[in-house]
Amino acid sequence: MAHEIILTSRRNHFAAPRAELRIVHSSDLHVGEGFTEPLHKGDGTAGLRVVLAAARAAKADALILAGDTFEHNRLSAALLDRAAVLLADAGMPVVILPGNHDPAIANSVFHRAIAAPKNVRVIGVTDEAVVSFPDLALEIWGNAHRDYTDSAPLAHPPSRRSFWQIAVAHGHYAPVADRSTNLRPGWLIGADDSAPESLYTAKLEGALGLVLGAEGEGLRRLTRESCDLLVSIPMLGSVSSLNVSVASGVCLYEARRRRLAPVERKR
Repeated sequence: MAHEIILTSRRNHFAAPRAELRIVHSSDLHVGEGFTEPLHKGDGTAGLRVVLAAARAAKADALILAGDTFEHNRLSAALLDRAAVLLADAGMPVVILPGNHDPAIANSVFHRAIAAPKNVRVIGVTDEAVVSFPDLALEIWGNAHRDYTDSAPLAHPPSRRSFWQIAVAHGHYAPVADRSTNLRPGWLIGADDSAPESLYTAKLEGALGLVLGAEGEGLRRLTRESCDLLVSIPMLGSVSSLNVSVASGVCLYEARRRRLAPVERKR
């Protein structure tokens, strides 16, 4: 997901420009070959072409592309050359933030061709974190994805140096789950036979999503790590495990039983 945020705090310390700015922004265009081309009759640059046309029609002062402009960093030279020509002909400054699909690694699409046009600025490639346009009284800052791991999209904001300051980010922020509060709208509960907490003692209040893995292998590591809580179903006798359908029924019944219990007590 992409976020573009205009920060206006303390801008009165800077001289006001003569006119308001018009900024067009987009994200996740996924210029590419294998996925995008079939959707647009062989034109892998179709999304970029449409956004550039819209920006020109709007008479934008600048265009921001907030992450995943390209499907990946293995695109052909021919496709990148076509995209570079489109960007060079934009008729305005274009600021690109590398995302998780097209991070600014050493052999990225930006190093190979895309950063070549003079009107194109790539955060993390042509500029470290802040792109300045003094004639527009504008600065755009962001944290580029520099590899394929998670990033902190809005960490370490720079000091304001212009009347207009726009923060551009690509990614998401998911805080560590705190089950002592009711602020989160829902919880993911994973069933895992190695979990120390029993299904019957775990908190099952509020909106829940139950996650069960494949029979035999159970939950994969990344799936387990995405859950807010892992619970196990206590087994008795010689039975060591349950199949997915039975385990689902047990978990659903227990969650339902908890919800009915307060109603029964009121009666």
